[in-house]
This record gives sequence, C-alpha cells and structure tokens, in this order.
Amino acid sequence: MSTIPLTFATLILLTVAMVVFGIFWRHVPSRLRVFLPRAACAVLLLHVFFVATKWGTTSAKLNTLIGWLAVAGYELLIVLFARLSPRWLTTTSAAILILPVFASSVVSPLALIFHTGTIEKIPVGRNLYYKSVGWDTSGNDTSGVDLDIYYRPSFLPFLSHKLQTQSFNTDECNAFAATILPGPDPGTVLARCPHWPSQPPGSDDKLVPLR
Repeated sequence: MSTIPLTFATLILLTVAMVVFGIFWRHVPSRLRVFLPRAACAVLLLHVFFVATKWGTTSAKLNTLIGWLAVAGYELLIVLFARLSPRWLTTTSAAILILPVFASSVVSPLALIFHTGTIEKIPVGRNLYYKSVGWDTSGNDTSGVDLDIYYRPSFLPFLSHKLQTQSFNTDECNAFAATILPGPDPGTVLARCPHWPSQPPGSDDKLVPLR
C-alpha cells in the first residue's frame, strides 16, 4: 500500500478518535484534562518552531513522530474548542479548522513515518550531510528524489538545520544515483545526477547555494 493513502487513512482514524475522545471528555480524569491541552500546545509549538526555523533532530522518524503528535494535539484543541458555546458556531468553525490537516503539505511529511528501511545520512564535510528521499508517486507522475542538505553543529550533534533541497527527476537523469559533493567554496555544494546510458556521457550538475 502506498504511504500517501495509508497516511490519509491513519489521519482519518486519528480524527475520528479525537472526536470520540472529545465526546467523552468529561469522563477523562481531571489531571489528564489539565495535562493534555498543555501538552498539546507544547508539542504544537515545538513542531511550528521546527518548521519555521528548519531545525530538527537528526532522526527523520523522530521529526515525523513530532509532526504526528502536533497534528494530534491540534485536533484535540479543535475538539475542545467545539465543546464551547454556542455549539452551532464552534462546531462549524472546528469542522473548517480541521480541513487543513488533510492538505498535501501536511500529509506528505507525515507519510515518512511509514517509510520502510533507514534513510542514510551521507556526510559531505564541514559538518554537512544529506539525505536522498525518493518521491512517493503513483500513476503517470514523474518519479525522482529530493536531496535534502543539512548542517549538524558539532556541539549539538543530535540537532540539524535543513539548509537546502535539490530535486532531480528520472526524466532528467538517473535521479536515484544522484549525490551531493563539496562545492568550490564553503557556501555551496555540488548536486550531481549521472546521465542514463541512453543519454550523452556526463551528468546534470547543479551548484547549490547554502542558506
């Protein structure tokens, strides 16, 4: 099963579970009723900070898990908001506010939790590394990879800062063999995608500025 449909199905189940949880909210122990909204706000703010600053942990799975927890926290807050008066207004507003959760910009990063295997962190030098992430496509869509380039500070090796992404598709070159190499100066790297045997010898090279 493709990871995108699986992610949508999981999101729908999570949303239904949160709605049911909200219906029985009064039966939740009082300590949890105090703790859960605060925890939801905390993990949501952490995720927003990671997205806004492009910082995160070096573990893609952990970053994705934080994303899932943030979605769960957001839905919990929306469900609790829907319990306020007047119900007709808050329920309608909650239904509208829940729709962005199913946007492709939210679903695609969450799908990584279902990715099988390990996404290798390949060092480039100067505390830089990159990950090659294949596109999860279907039908006649073009396939390819995103080469995500990160900086990992030596004093906080469990954190990383995403600097740039260079994409290649299989129409251009052998995208799944693409690599990142050190650039001619510290502010750049070289993204190299070798040509297919049917193409002229050589590669598609992109000089990528780091920011």
